[in-house]
Amino acid sequence: MRALIFDGELRLESLSCPVPAAGEALIRVLAAGVCGTDLEITRGYKGFSGVLGHEFVGEVTECEDTSLVGHRVCGEINIGCRQCDWCRSGVQGHCPHRTVVGILNRPGTFAEYLTLPVANLHRVPPQVGDLEAVFVEPLAAALEILEQLDIGEYQRVVVLGDGKLGMLCAQALSAAGANVLLVGRHERKLAIARQLGLRAQPVSGSSASDADLVVEATGSALGLEQAMHMTKPRGTLVMKSTVASPAAVDWSPVVVKELRLIGSRCGPFSRAIEALSADAIRVGPLIEAVYPLEQAIAAIDRAAVPGTLKVILRGP
Repeated sequence: MRALIFDGELRLESLSCPVPAAGEALIRVLAAGVCGTDLEITRGYKGFSGVLGHEFVGEVTECEDTSLVGHRVCGEINIGCRQCDWCRSGVQGHCPHRTVVGILNRPGTFAEYLTLPVANLHRVPPQVGDLEAVFVEPLAAALEILEQLDIGEYQRVVVLGDGKLGMLCAQALSAAGANVLLVGRHERKLAIARQLGLRAQPVSGSSASDADLVVEATGSALGLEQAMHMTKPRGTLVMKSTVASPAAVDWSPVVVKELRLIGSRCGPFSRAIEALSADAIRVGPLIEAVYPLEQAIAAIDRAAVPGTLKVILRGP
């Protein structure tokens, strides 16, 4: 099979098709999204080497559970040991021995095939198209905020960052009833946000300050410092960005303003699929470009251009 490898440089290679272990399924990748984390990996994040990618929809081609064969699925990306206290409590995402698809010690989705445990798979209903289904993983990450917080406690909510994740977070919070303002740097993307029914302002000249809740989704090491200044004293700041490059951050506002700082990562796939099925979250306007797998390097280059929204790889 063909796959996009990163081991200090990007290249498309021919690899042996993976063989599913007991309890796993072999999945033919139909579409896979390029995420900001993928780009950060190419800049050194996590020191990952292997097949990139973790957002995907695919068709099960081989599985002990034959009822899954032929069905479209997406998959949770954390694979735990199933023996530690975290796994036994149902939180594989914090298993100290976990692998993570395309991020930590496990091949990713920028390939024609991958394997995943059946326990990680979620069926994709017919009303959700392949390109939309690529957003299940990042939308689940956005919805995780609602799992962590009672959004009804916050009167003024700011999402900082007008990229894919920022717009998904803003839509998810708005759909939950929050008064959301999206703040970003790219007028073209802010215009798309307004088309999605979101209030949106540019960072320059923005009146966003003293927010009860700020979600930092800039994908920038410096975004956190800006988000701290936007959060009111004793307010809550949710961190969504993962970046490779270190930055000198002035942490004093966390202490002086007594901020509540929350890290937020992966989220509920079932809830994301339900939202896409009901058209409660719109993702079509977030798709920038679609490339065939054989043009994967060009797709990564396109995704790395500042201001670009979602770039998707289509399988054969």
